[in-house]
Amino acid sequence: MVTAVLWALALCYAVSRVAIGYPDPRRQYRGLGRGEVAFISSAGEAMYPAGGPIPSSGLDADLPGYLERLLAASHLQTRILLHLLFFLVEHGTLLFPTPGRGGMRRFSSQDVEHRVAALDGWAESTLFFRRVVFTSLRAVLTMGYFAHPPVVRRLGLAPLAIESPICEADLLYPRIGERPESIGKTAADLTAPSAGIPLPQDGPLEPGFAEPRP
Repeated sequence: MVTAVLWALALCYAVSRVAIGYPDPRRQYRGLGRGEVAFISSAGEAMYPAGGPIPSSGLDADLPGYLERLLAASHLQTRILLHLLFFLVEHGTLLFPTPGRGGMRRFSSQDVEHRVAALDGWAESTLFFRRVVFTSLRAVLTMGYFAHPPVVRRLGLAPLAIESPICEADLLYPRIGERPESIGKTAADLTAPSAGIPLPQDGPLEPGFAEPRP
């Protein structure tokens, strides 16, 4: 009887920790759960805080949106690994508590200072697998952060607007991150080759990276 009660309490705690208390996201996500959205946002805020050399923070960069697109374009095995990565760091505080009061609370429920300490714990751990987990998380968050147009503009890496001709290769390969069925072009869409005139360095930026007009 006591064992059954303990198992029931453990189950209730696990359900409440994993599924209850997460805030509703600002918009709907098809590939991410509420807990994953909260974790990605909180990890991005801790890893890329506001007020640094690059004004945009991890929250500004909409990392959940980027990672949802990445998941949609990834194979099943990669999607499973990413979901496991988010879950492991979010709830890894049970095994590796953050120093200080409330260190066993889930990652996204802790304040920024404790989240930074938790990430430092993964990055500087003597356990190899923990450092690998941190490197993996940092890699996917960094891809999302450096895909944010204001960040790219700040670094001077925003692409210039270019009228790209449509060649035979465009009929065979989709855009990066897209599926083959997204090609949608036929031989009728082929255009003449580029004239080869260099782009002016002060020319207009690609529309998706241009600064919004006030």
